[in-house]
Amino acid sequence: MSTRKTTSRPATAGEVIEDLFGKVDKMRANARKRIEAEAKPGETYEQTAARLRQEAEKQPGAAQETQKAAASLRTPPKGDEQGDFFVPALYDVATKDNRSIMDVAVFRLSKKDRRAGEIMRYDLPDGHVQVSAGAAGMASVWDYDLVLMAVSHLTEAWNRHREGRGEKPGRTFRPHVADVLKFCRRSDGGKQKEDLVAALVRLNTTHIAIERQRKGRNGRVYTVSEGEPLISGYQVIANAGGLPESVEIELPKWIYREVTEGKNPDVLTVHPDYFLIDPGIGRFLYRLARRVAGKEQAKWAFQTIYERSGSTGTFKKFTFTLRELIKANDLPEYILAEEAGQGGPLLVMTHRNLIDNHGATS
Repeated sequence: MSTRKTTSRPATAGEVIEDLFGKVDKMRANARKRIEAEAKPGETYEQTAARLRQEAEKQPGAAQETQKAAASLRTPPKGDEQGDFFVPALYDVATKDNRSIMDVAVFRLSKKDRRAGEIMRYDLPDGHVQVSAGAAGMASVWDYDLVLMAVSHLTEAWNRHREGRGEKPGRTFRPHVADVLKFCRRSDGGKQKEDLVAALVRLNTTHIAIERQRKGRNGRVYTVSEGEPLISGYQVIANAGGLPESVEIELPKWIYREVTEGKNPDVLTVHPDYFLIDPGIGRFLYRLARRVAGKEQAKWAFQTIYERSGSTGTFKKFTFTLRELIKANDLPEYILAEEAGQGGPLLVMTHRNLIDNHGATS
């Protein structure tokens, strides 16, 4: 089943929303209105949903459906101050011609299954992407948060350099561990610090090989193969007690090249609450929606999403999990819905601004 994306905007936003609301559960729409009405000044929708869930859990007879409304998001850590939070850039891990690599999982989505020594291969219309894990295990989507942070700061530094306000940045990024944990919206505990070391090892030993077809200026088609790990190298500085204090991350050449070549860095912006998404599949769906739907709408077959996720489970189990995420419908920025397709169910990913614009004009 091939993917299908809306390539042009409808005549009016109302036409899109009219079709969408016919498919979205009315109870979920009512729940959203209630959550928005309960929001405190400066509080995001996701923060409000998490707070209401905690309050409901303290009351006897709390409705199970209400608790599920924010099931995809974990509670922000203590001391998390979103007002000072730097919105990270979601890096398109490929060259400009290979933007579809964001449509595949170049990391594992499971917290338990290490997948050491395993290989994932994604066959695409113009080539393939292969992910190979080392003995320490395959890098996870949560490990990849460190890459997001490094790319975010590289993008900021490169923009300053282009404006004449700073030196040309290199491939090495040296943050304090406390800053890493705050950026990734994780608690500042000893175990969290130790886990960063293991994440660096996995990122350094997970290799991405890309083979894609390109067209030259003379019209000839040729094949380009390239490969590097998710990070080229790392160093950890620990205190006398053995806990990491700071880290050094060296980005691979292909990531550095994408940010620094061309007039504008080839990056996409991630919502801060992306780091609060708990299920790995939920994170993959957000990245997918951010890439293919953008500010509008896109539709992908369940089967295609399953194949691009690298899941080791059955399609039946994957479909169940996908429908649970659709029921929760609490991913940042995007509304998820299901509709029937000729070859099976389709996931409809719609940016929430379409709903807001419709409400403002109706």
